[in-house]
Amino acid sequence: MTGRQTRARVLPLDSILEGDCRSVLADFPPACIDLVFADPPYNLQLSQELWRPNQTRVSGVDEAWDRFDSFAAYDEFTRAWLRACQRVLKPTGSLWVIGTYHNIYRVGAILQDLGFWILNDVVWIKTNPMPNFRGVRFTNAHETLLWAAPSRDARPTFQHHSMKGLNDGLQMRSDWHLPICGGSERLRLGAAIEASEKGSNGRGPKAHATQKPEALLYRVILSSSRPGEVVLDPFFGSGTTGAVAKRLGRRWIGIEREPGYIEIARRRIAQVPAAPGEAALLEAPEPRRKTRLPFGALLEAGLLRPGQRLYFRGDRRRSARIRADGALVRDGRAGSIHQLGSLLSGGAPCNGWLTWLYQDEDGVLRAIDELRARLR
Repeated sequence: MTGRQTRARVLPLDSILEGDCRSVLADFPPACIDLVFADPPYNLQLSQELWRPNQTRVSGVDEAWDRFDSFAAYDEFTRAWLRACQRVLKPTGSLWVIGTYHNIYRVGAILQDLGFWILNDVVWIKTNPMPNFRGVRFTNAHETLLWAAPSRDARPTFQHHSMKGLNDGLQMRSDWHLPICGGSERLRLGAAIEASEKGSNGRGPKAHATQKPEALLYRVILSSSRPGEVVLDPFFGSGTTGAVAKRLGRRWIGIEREPGYIEIARRRIAQVPAAPGEAALLEAPEPRRKTRLPFGALLEAGLLRPGQRLYFRGDRRRSARIRADGALVRDGRAGSIHQLGSLLSGGAPCNGWLTWLYQDEDGVLRAIDELRARLR
């Protein structure tokens, strides 16, 4: 679906809206979007063409949409689209914006002026950056992403365990080493429009000068949204956000001014296979989202009883008895499952749900967390 929605109360999901995001977003209801990814104009301020040593011209960003008369004009533009995105974000939502040294510091200052709360800055380190052919500066080998909540009091989604899973079980850091978009992933014009329908992108000129790699959007969308939630891209370009959102089972909305980009994005996303229907395949379980239960609830439910023994780390020589109020008692000392566990650990933090075991009807020792899971 393409076109302008006039005062729509129903979100135009999985569609591209033609127009300027500053005015298009005015038609959206407030607090309706779960995640915004924005790749705005960088205001590169290019003053001359760039040539390689072999006398071939470097294809840079020289489109009209990246030109502004002054820093003040760029700041006014930035403030307007950020304010529009802030209005439509849910309190549990967040915004990612990417930029270079040309613009990201101005964007960051305006974010803070508007009351956004910056959660992280992530450095995308390009493993295959374009060289600085003139040799007058360092090779520009990274871009910066700012991740922000709509306010300091907001509680944005963060899929911590999904990101650990992507990183071989280690907490993911804020330096992301990923290649720039190239090869078969890079969309190209001319014959590429027809060839793309056959799974090839041809050899024509770039369809979009600043196409981002899908791997980058994969991390952004997986980390900051859940299956079925709505991802908005106010500068949709060639549609990378929509393609990855579809692959990950998210709904998406793109806003784009240029009809040519809209057609490229529409064809591209139509080729993306639908995500699996089971939400369990699209995100890792987040323990912090589970219903909280006190240890005493196991006593109230009859799953444990007062006087019953629990065994620390399965060691039958280190046991404690359960008091009627849910405290554990050992050698005249009483405390919660966490407090007494910490005492037996020499003062180290202790998750009592995993370290205290009970004996089942068959004499097998099992973690009390299994009883909590059963009660849930």
